[in-house]
Amino acid sequence: MTFSLIPQVATSVSEWLRRSRHSLTLVATVAACAVTSTSAFAATGTSRLWYRQPAAVWTEALPVGNGRLGAMVHGAPAEEHLQLNEDTLWSGGPHEYQREGAYQVLPEIRRLLWAGEQDAAEELAMREFMSEPLRQMMYQPLGDVHLSLPGHEGATDYVRDLDLHTAVATVKYRVGEVSYTRETFSSAPDQVIVQHLSANQAGAISGTVRLSTVHPNYVVRLVGNELHLSGRVGGDGLIFAARLKVLTEGGRTSIGPDGITIDQADAVTVLITGASAYQRFDDIDGAPELRCAEALAAAATQSYADLRAAHVADYAALYDRVELDLGSTAIAAEPTDVRLEQADKSGDPAMATLLFNYGRYLLISSSRPGSAPANLQGIWNDLTKPSWGSKYTTNINLEMNYWPAEVANLSECAEPLFAMIDDLEISGAKTAQAHYNAPGWVLHHNTDGWRGTAPINHANHGIWPTGGAWLSWHLWEHWRFSGDRTFLAERAYPAMKGAAEFFVATLVEDPTTGRLISGPSNSPEHGGLVMGPTMDHQLIRALFGATAEAAAELDLDPEFAAQLTTMAARIAPNQIGQHGQLQEWLEDKDDPTNNHRHVSHLWGVFPGEDITWSQPDLMRAAQQSLEFRGDGGTGWSLGWKISLWARFLDGDHAHKILLNQLNLVRDDPVTRKSKGGGGVYPNLFDAHPPFQIDGNFAATAGICEMLVQSHTGEIVLLPALPTAWPNGSVRGLRVRGGFEIDLTWQDGAVQTVNLRSAKGGTAKLRVGDKTTDVVLAAGGSVTLQGELN
Repeated sequence: MTFSLIPQVATSVSEWLRRSRHSLTLVATVAACAVTSTSAFAATGTSRLWYRQPAAVWTEALPVGNGRLGAMVHGAPAEEHLQLNEDTLWSGGPHEYQREGAYQVLPEIRRLLWAGEQDAAEELAMREFMSEPLRQMMYQPLGDVHLSLPGHEGATDYVRDLDLHTAVATVKYRVGEVSYTRETFSSAPDQVIVQHLSANQAGAISGTVRLSTVHPNYVVRLVGNELHLSGRVGGDGLIFAARLKVLTEGGRTSIGPDGITIDQADAVTVLITGASAYQRFDDIDGAPELRCAEALAAAATQSYADLRAAHVADYAALYDRVELDLGSTAIAAEPTDVRLEQADKSGDPAMATLLFNYGRYLLISSSRPGSAPANLQGIWNDLTKPSWGSKYTTNINLEMNYWPAEVANLSECAEPLFAMIDDLEISGAKTAQAHYNAPGWVLHHNTDGWRGTAPINHANHGIWPTGGAWLSWHLWEHWRFSGDRTFLAERAYPAMKGAAEFFVATLVEDPTTGRLISGPSNSPEHGGLVMGPTMDHQLIRALFGATAEAAAELDLDPEFAAQLTTMAARIAPNQIGQHGQLQEWLEDKDDPTNNHRHVSHLWGVFPGEDITWSQPDLMRAAQQSLEFRGDGGTGWSLGWKISLWARFLDGDHAHKILLNQLNLVRDDPVTRKSKGGGGVYPNLFDAHPPFQIDGNFAATAGICEMLVQSHTGEIVLLPALPTAWPNGSVRGLRVRGGFEIDLTWQDGAVQTVNLRSAKGGTAKLRVGDKTTDVVLAAGGSVTLQGELN
């Protein structure tokens, strides 16, 4: 019997474990578990996106990034286009969004909702309770580099790819007897985007490089072999700069009206950098010209080989921590878009691995210590009016961006999120006072570069005060995965305590049941303004429990911790409704035909743990809710459903959703409108549609949940392995308790496990109905060998 069959018949975790016949035997060793590829096709199929044609639209271009600087590489032979982004470039400027005195209408809004007058409550809220202004600002593109290469229009033998092992995008082709190669990457060590052109014949590279931006207020100066762009967003917005330097081997360069002309060079290196005046959400006194000049000058002293080597070493130190092998077939050797065009992708397990690896690549490339957090599109955006402003939607999408950070061994990449929380505590405290007359801090369903925390857009979905509770969960999870007590004491606990203080002050008694409930709020993003949605209560219970546990760990605030524990027990519980579903609201009013993309009330199953198999009735009700919502949805919604089905221990259903997420979506070259529902674009960007990066990260996290779970105090191996992945291995995943794990399996059964711990501790490993307690010293490692009884 394989793990994948169990969830289809089990009614609880205990039954699932009882029916399983897997076990582990302890073997003394300190060696890491070996991971080998199952196919010669795996190297190409799992770590390389490649195509036989240039990008026709933006969602076919290949992204590179260093956390701060991003580029989309289009790759046309005769007219290369690099579309540029810089992580701090936003419309608008420092602004406090809260509406002073808004709290005065809060009692009336609640009264109207309790009286069933939802429309009147929303109307009052729109007049008196929303942010000023009503909408937040938009993330902006930086600029564009165009490289014209006359005579390359008839190129042959064309190949374009992105190597996920090196984070280098490459274009290769032939023109006559000359073979050309372009390599592009965004270097974190040197803070420049680099494009290198080479040929197999001397003097074969001639063309023109231009630098521009879509913002109308800009100038470009030509200085020697450099282009200096200075611009401003809007009439009086943020100032920014970009610089480009051309270095040639052989040949010569000259300045012309169109840019820098290259004549008969052997090789060319183009260095690009950019910056804005943004220092912090309340400080725009930076010097972008100086920052660009310093970065460009330092990079120009190095050879291309040295720049590339430093970039690859820096990137690989993060990416190479994890390796996944789910098997491979001959189709994995085909171009990425060809593989995506398959009607049935179940015969291409390497595509799941590629999607998993791509999510890790995108997180490393869009979120590094010192950069801004990954926004709705990571750092890649070419529009001045992008969908949803390319902001930070905090009722699911921002958090989803960071689901793989801990488990996929990229903990450092979450630092920008934690830095944002530091800012939100400041702006959120002002919103808590103005809108609720409450202590602590609050965050509603969106924020932007200026750290808005007040409710925006419309009362029926913008008044959702539990964003701070959800972000606090990420702080708590970082402690659980890392065991970093200093982080818990200095970063996590103060923010968690402030978020908890807000809800201590704002929870109210339900006049019908006497239970504590939240409100006004909504269940993202449908159903309108209500009192006491289920998701709110799951989040607040989790926040109160984690904050009390953190206080005990740090020996702080015992009275406050006791108050949180008492209040958590009084919060309205999860309820099972008339259709056997988990209720989304206090009232039993769920529509079983509703297939809305949000499954907000299932937060307690994943990413939370308010509902586990220790409560089988609630788990079955939650599963019923997910069945009602269906197996379709937008790209990010499908990403969430993968992890939910994994928590329900149904690996085959999780795999079905993963295959649905690999539905190919294409943008029309003229209208930019997407053809198809949720899925991925040819460059594997997640399609809402349009592009949202969160689904990429959710898919990576979902595959992790299928292979290992640790949220219940045990490390459960292969809890939701699908029948489509009978043999495989994974190296380097992290689990709660500060452990790192390698795992191999064959015929659905665990074969070997290697467990490591930097700090030491006790781990309880579970495979089937058998548990093994493992005690490791600091820096210790142990290998366990599994056998099918």
